[in-house]
Amino acid sequence: MTAAIDVRSVVKRYGNFEALKGVSLSIERGEFFGLLGPNGAGKTTLISIIAGLGRPDAGEVRVMGHAVGDDFRAARRALGVVPQELVFDPFFTVRETLRLTSGYYGIRRNDDWIDEILANLDLSDKADANMRALSGGMKRRVLVAQALVHRPPVIVLDEPTAGVDVELRQTLWKFVRRLNDDGHTIVLTTHYLEEAQELCGRVAMLKHGQVVALDDTHALLRRFPGHRLHLLLSQAPLPPELEALRIEDEDRPVPRVTLRVDDYEAIEWILASVRNAGCRIEEMELERADLEDVFVRIMKDNR
Repeated sequence: MTAAIDVRSVVKRYGNFEALKGVSLSIERGEFFGLLGPNGAGKTTLISIIAGLGRPDAGEVRVMGHAVGDDFRAARRALGVVPQELVFDPFFTVRETLRLTSGYYGIRRNDDWIDEILANLDLSDKADANMRALSGGMKRRVLVAQALVHRPPVIVLDEPTAGVDVELRQTLWKFVRRLNDDGHTIVLTTHYLEEAQELCGRVAMLKHGQVVALDDTHALLRRFPGHRLHLLLSQAPLPPELEALRIEDEDRPVPRVTLRVDDYEAIEWILASVRNAGCRIEEMELERADLEDVFVRIMKDNR
């Protein structure tokens, strides 16, 4: 079966700077796929090339089998992109904006689908509101609606929940999950790695324009087994022999201590060291390693 998105050896340069260095990956139809990386890794550049907004200096991209360069119309019609930036026309209402977007794809009498999108994104009561009158979160919902208005089989979400409230996140993910269940391919870029861990079946990690990891999410989590042990200590400082296991954790500031635990057997040794040093354990919590831990370790290993 033809892949939903097929990226083959894509290179993109800006002067002497090489933003993408031969990126290759294939996203199958119906996948919920995560594209992760630090700022400047090349994610937005890659998305721009997939959407036909930029041209690679080498390599090829296909969307649903259509070459983005040679068969642009078919490739673009198969794709819906939610950009990271808030871009809107201030002269139209929400419904007029969606009707206009439908017209770009030659779709007439699309109000039934527009109404369904508005309802699923909790925008029905804003349908006749001018875009200028909407909050930032509401404008982002409209961007999602615009990406879906032509019913594309492939949907790319570029930081869709950046700076938005919890209600929008829950509403958006409920709708996007439904679209994925219906067979739509979803590609997500996000800095909220807990979202990627929960939603994405596979993940690609980029750094300096290269793919440094590409695997099933659960396989990536198994690749770096381990836990975090959170301790609240009193009466004595952390024993020196445990300092090598310390992890900086901004969510649990001093006097709480976070230690890396590679296996359960190590917990006995840690607790014995704490007792022998005269420390008193006031609180203790064991937390399994998550995708954020894996991400940090992969980025460190690929400096």
